[in-house]
Amino acid sequence: MALCYAVKKVVASVPKESIKGIGFAATCSLVVIDKDESPVTVSPSGNDEQNIILWMDHRAELEAELINSTNHKVLKYVGGKISLEMQAPKMIWLKNHMPGSWARAKLLFDLPDFLTWKATGSESRSLCSLVCKWNYVASPKENGWNSDFFDTIGLSDLKENNWKRIGSVIKAPGEPVGSGLSKQAAAELNLLQGTPVGTSVIDAHAGGLGMLGCDSPDLSTELTSRLGLICGTSTCHMAVSQKEIFIDGVWGPYYSAMFPGLWLSEGGQSATGKLIDHIIDTHPATFEIYGKLEEKWHIQQYLHNLLKTMARKENLLNESYLTKDLHVWPDFHGNRSPLADPTLRGMISGLSLSSDEESLAKLYLATLQAITYGTKHIIEALTLAGHKIEVVLICGGLSRSELFVQTQADVLGLPVLIPAEKEPVMLGAAILGASAGKYSSIQSAIKAMKSLSNIVKPKAESYPFHSQKYRVFKKMVEDQKSYKRLMDQDL
Repeated sequence: MALCYAVKKVVASVPKESIKGIGFAATCSLVVIDKDESPVTVSPSGNDEQNIILWMDHRAELEAELINSTNHKVLKYVGGKISLEMQAPKMIWLKNHMPGSWARAKLLFDLPDFLTWKATGSESRSLCSLVCKWNYVASPKENGWNSDFFDTIGLSDLKENNWKRIGSVIKAPGEPVGSGLSKQAAAELNLLQGTPVGTSVIDAHAGGLGMLGCDSPDLSTELTSRLGLICGTSTCHMAVSQKEIFIDGVWGPYYSAMFPGLWLSEGGQSATGKLIDHIIDTHPATFEIYGKLEEKWHIQQYLHNLLKTMARKENLLNESYLTKDLHVWPDFHGNRSPLADPTLRGMISGLSLSSDEESLAKLYLATLQAITYGTKHIIEALTLAGHKIEVVLICGGLSRSELFVQTQADVLGLPVLIPAEKEPVMLGAAILGASAGKYSSIQSAIKAMKSLSNIVKPKAESYPFHSQKYRVFKKMVEDQKSYKRLMDQDL
């Protein structure tokens, strides 16, 4: 309903004939549908309207551990360990804990594929969704579901009717789906029946399509030397290569999951934007700050200005140095990459009894730095395995934070590009629609629609400071692991 409302609002003054194609992108969440094409509950409440398990739902931790204990060869394509954010653990959980729902489930979709199904009636699935989240095997030599893997993990029933429940027709991103918009969907969207619909991708991968190919007049680099950060509640780190590169703790390599003919390595952090919100929202000073904010101001901008004032008062080179004795390990919701450990938790060292806005500003800054050190940790893993990262591109909410972007450049010692297009994820979805309805291929759509970008260069004077803090960062996780070992003794 919300999607239909938004589309009708956007196209209200646009001739229907001018809409050349539609593309969908969404989070990788599990959608459960019955034989009558109605929702099936995944909730203990039994409410059938609650039929989606979100990507960030960690209920399937034990099921992920079970899959990983098999050491099946398929797992080499997810960094050696499956994540509890992926669909196989969620399906095992559903089968074991809600057998009634499992028995009723006749179609299991990733959310992007669910949207194309609703739009067209076609049950085809996106190669992006299946390769990245469903353990579908794709390479220049092999394509298909691995029967032995699903037998091993107890999901052999998915093989029925040629894998109908999870997908027997697989299409590349941007490839036309079915006959385009169905009559019902066209009426609900106030568009023309038959309007081409492009095969969907996961939202972060749409961001990659809309961002990694963008131009900069100040910097020219190969697509394979770029790292894209798609920042939201979490952050995905996207790097592509001509050959397959296997990296422990980094998802992939995924063949043609984002760019045709290229292998995708996907790192990530489970909580970034969400972590910053948590740090701010739970601090005692936040309520008072909101009370004096002007309407046009954002609290993060207020904190940045405060940090500048504090740095000047202390005669510091810049605000980075305010956190010399304040350190954060940011995995409050587990580590996605490169440690692939969902049991890790957040840590803060250097707190005092202060509860004023200056203490919040420092904690906010230390959190931004910690998130960036997490990116550095991922880049180290990528580089060690064979990637060569020369530039970072950032989109999403955090790209609007001057402090976050400059911190990325300073910590990584790399130039950062910010697309002029403010919503690269939406641009990526539009590229999918254009590929299906206007251009001959997704490559030609990307070339025609790519955005320009602005460059932010690193400040060399900050690099030694961040290098020292990064050493503390890596020491913190080793300390956390040692605490766990101590507490596990003789208990």
